[in-house]
Amino acid sequence: MNLILVGPPGCGKGTQAKMLIEKYNIPQISTGDILRGAIKEGSSLGKKAKSFMDKGSLVPDEVVIGIIEERVKKPDCKGGFILDGFPRTLAQAEALDNILENLVFKIDHLININVDDGELLKRLTGRRTCRECGCGYHIVFDPPKDKDVCNECGGELYQRDDDKEDTIKSRLRVYHEQTAPVIEYYQNQGVSRTIDGIGKIDEIFKRITERIDKA
Repeated sequence: MNLILVGPPGCGKGTQAKMLIEKYNIPQISTGDILRGAIKEGSSLGKKAKSFMDKGSLVPDEVVIGIIEERVKKPDCKGGFILDGFPRTLAQAEALDNILENLVFKIDHLININVDDGELLKRLTGRRTCRECGCGYHIVFDPPKDKDVCNECGGELYQRDDDKEDTIKSRLRVYHEQTAPVIEYYQNQGVSRTIDGIGKIDEIFKRITERIDKA
């Protein structure tokens, strides 16, 4: 079974991915992880990717797509895989289909974890991090015993720049602009499943697996 997992920042996608890997015994293919893996292996595509990353540039689609193709050909993907962070654009989705068609694979499900932007803002802007030990808290869901003080080391808690409201709104806008055409692309193929991402972790996981197992 081949899955694509999508969801906005703060939706809990990483947690759900780990649970899906365990339940279905298939590997997670994260774009960041495979780029780092290809660089470590020293493959020709890995060297190309490194040349862009060393300059602080985005790795071009053709290189990312080539590395994805190398990864899904590996033996551990024969029983399926979960793609996380790819495809991000319509062009990448179309390229992925071409790769999988050549391998006689197909995408069985795109799982779209849907959470309202207002809820995501509440989740993400509430995060606080200790300046000393890096321990994380949430002012609503997991507050420290004393306001702005770390339980572990007594260090000062602060809000990281990428957890500030303006930054999060920008990230969410980019996410929606990029991902909407990808979701529509797989809707047209009849494999897109939108899951309500509000609730307890186990409840959300149950919704996902029920949609997968019933489809």
